Order: sequence, then C-alpha cells, then structure tokens
Amino acid sequence: MIKLNRTDIIKENKESKKNKPTQETTQETAEATSRPEVVDAKVYKLKSAFVKNSVFITLSYVKKENGISPIEIFINSKDLTKTSEYVVLTRLISAIFRRGANPMFILEELQGIFDPNGGSFKEGKYYHSFYSEIADVIERFFYDVKIIDKPEESAPISDNGAMEPVQTEESININSDFKICPTCSSKSLKTENGCDSCMSCGYSKCDK
Repeated sequence: MIKLNRTDIIKENKESKKNKPTQETTQETAEATSRPEVVDAKVYKLKSAFVKNSVFITLSYVKKENGISPIEIFINSKDLTKTSEYVVLTRLISAIFRRGANPMFILEELQGIFDPNGGSFKEGKYYHSFYSEIADVIERFFYDVKIIDKPEESAPISDNGAMEPVQTEESININSDFKICPTCSSKSLKTENGCDSCMSCGYSKCDK
C-alpha cells in the first residue's frame, strides 16, 4: 500500500496510454489474420526431381475491395517423411500471405534457396531447389487469379516501325549450339574442348 500526503498530486501517465494498442489497431490486426469461412482456391500438381512423390499444392485467395489477396497454402504428399517440413512451409507462407502487405518477396526468398546436391532442369528451366519450384507454383497462382499481371512478350520493333519476329531462323540455328547455364539460367553455355563456359555470366567447368 502506498501512503499519500495531502500535498501529493496524482498525474495521469500519458506515455503508457500512447503505447497501449487502440481498439482500431487491434481490429485491423484481427482482420489481417482472420480467415473467411469460405474461400476460393486452386490446386496444382508438382512433379519434382528433388522429392520422391508428387506434391499437391493448394493456394486459396479472397476478394477484397482493394483487390485479390492470397490467404493460405497447403502442401500435401504421400511421402510422410516430409510431413513436418511441409507443415512448417505451410504455416510460414500462410502467415506471410495474411499479414504481409506485399507477399511478392516470398518468391525471391524461396528462389534463393540452393539444394546442397545441386539443381535440376525441368521443361527448359533450371531450378536451384525444391523450394524454388514451389515459388514457381506460387508465381503461377498469382498470375492465374490476377493478383499480379503477367508481362506480355512483345516483338522487337525495326527501324521502319514494323514488328519483327522474336527469333529468326538464323538466330535459332546459332542459339542451338548453346545450352542453359546452371548459374544464370540463360541459354548461353557453350562447350569447347571438353569445357563448359557461359557467355553471359562467365561460369566455367571442365570435365578433365
């Protein structure tokens, strides 16, 4: 018990009041993390060289006044040894979807993960790891539900203003001598005298 004298003056602590979360802030946080009872979703089947069984990725989204937002992700597979890993991915990515104002950075983070055993080619594209393939699925989902607009591939314009084809027959024949570089993923890897060298990034490897 604190004993007060008649001359003591009690003042309100305004600093602690400022640090208290307001009702509006609490409500905004609740709205950001809340999930509607019914959501729209898309399911993607992923066959990867990094895992034994096919993986099914379910991505759901909600339509708001300011546009479409991703809400959650589920990753399922017959391989029960990967269950804990998929649960961690599911919870972390779903939390970013619900709380993050711009979930695009998750793609860069997943694509930046490298498998210690090396990458893999699939359909002409080089993937550093299983996680970069998940990032590719999420990006495709963003395009499918119009969260982001897919960039249009336009043909180059010649000097006279006419549209030219993207690749001529001559350029295709020349480019066929090159392979996809495992470092920069561009089709500029050339093999000479048993050595691979990339014309774009300078990557080189010799099997001797």
